[in-house]
Amino acid sequence: MNMKKIIIDPITRLEGHGKIVIFLDEAGEVQRAYFQVPELRGFEKFAEGRQAEDMPQITSRICGVCPWAHHMAATKALDDLYKVEPPPAAKKIREMAYNVFMLEDHALHFFYLGGPDFLVGPKAPKAERNILGVLGKVGLEAGKRVILMRKELRGLEALIGGRTINPVMGLPGGVSKALTEANRKECQAVAERAVDFALFALKTFEEVVLKNREYLELITSEAYTHRTYYMGLVDENDRVNFYDGRLRVVDPKGRELLKFRAQDYLDHISEHVEPWSYVKYPYLKAVGWKGFLDGEESGIFSVAPLARLNASAGMGTPKAQEAYERMYDTLGGRPVHHTLANHWARVIEMVYAAERVLELARDPELTDPHVRVLPEATPTVGIGVVEAPRGVLIHHYETDERGLIKRANLIVATQNNSARMVLSIDKAAKSLIKQGKVDDGLLNMIEMAFRAYDPCHACASHAIPGQMPIVVEVLDHKGELVRRLARGF
Repeated sequence: MNMKKIIIDPITRLEGHGKIVIFLDEAGEVQRAYFQVPELRGFEKFAEGRQAEDMPQITSRICGVCPWAHHMAATKALDDLYKVEPPPAAKKIREMAYNVFMLEDHALHFFYLGGPDFLVGPKAPKAERNILGVLGKVGLEAGKRVILMRKELRGLEALIGGRTINPVMGLPGGVSKALTEANRKECQAVAERAVDFALFALKTFEEVVLKNREYLELITSEAYTHRTYYMGLVDENDRVNFYDGRLRVVDPKGRELLKFRAQDYLDHISEHVEPWSYVKYPYLKAVGWKGFLDGEESGIFSVAPLARLNASAGMGTPKAQEAYERMYDTLGGRPVHHTLANHWARVIEMVYAAERVLELARDPELTDPHVRVLPEATPTVGIGVVEAPRGVLIHHYETDERGLIKRANLIVATQNNSARMVLSIDKAAKSLIKQGKVDDGLLNMIEMAFRAYDPCHACASHAIPGQMPIVVEVLDHKGELVRRLARGF
């Protein structure tokens, strides 16, 4: 029996493109599974020669799912570039708008993208593994609630940011407009409903998923478990914060390894490349690149909801903190290494985001008309960070004295997760495929290994120095390399 391969192309329910290639040996056991990203965006090259002030608009076009994340990271990079501190009201407007976005985006993944796997079932018929299957499970009234809540949240994004998809609010030193008292009251009213909605999502997860013993066993199975480092943005009390703070890294045992400012990221993060993907693989310099291995000796780390919770000491709002404690009590303490627990962490973050929006909407300082400090410094280098829904997002710009971009570097959330996703796909395939036997449900369970990270490969793909590196490998019927053609490596 010759070597066989299984190709899943395209992979589904994610932003961007990707494919999975699984090689089987003669006994039908998985030799190795590759998670490939075949697309290239190249926004770092697009930025060169442009005014730095254009970056919040340019980079928000990278991704239709998380334009707010790029807009906000770019805006914060401009603050740093021009060495200007936004007024308190501007910071609160930014953080409130950003938490609205995080809640709306998490709701999208929970109900539309990831939901079919755990609300409908991993092996449900393909025709049911979609939003219609979710509605069949949770009911039409619940479905209406999801749609209406997302509509309200997107309305707030437009109110505060000027646009829903590509916001125009971020400026170096502040925001483009102040909020009125009427705006604040509208935000507060929506936020009150949003808290109820987030708690409804959490209850749905607890009722439908956690009471399903088969799925709970799947969450905690070794097939979806990796013991890696974890990184997340935390406030001064080491609690989760999506908008600002320091980057904290904990080891596989939950011990703090690093805590640093975004401006120091190059001291701690480096990137590895492979010839079979356009995504680069970040790793911790303090540990080093040891290949696609997990454990304390490997520099691979994870971001995304579960990593944020693992890297933190808790949540900054009461109901989210209760849910945080319940998850860790159920799964055996911190840190949790089970990839599928990202879905649970995601709904906990929905509760936090909603509660935080309500806190900020109740703050009278939100309507202070002083929302911008004009920059005066000569620009050189600016670095900004936020937590995208998918994890740590860093924007780094270098300019000339006129503010024209000479070099841009983006380390996006999916890229930070890329090495761990390779591990996840490989391990799931090796654990689930036996004697070469596969079916549609099993292949979906392999896709679940990446889907839990909510990846966005449109954001994550890079090429240096601006050309598309290509490697073609010719294998014989035994899987042995016959010829290798390469460009750009």
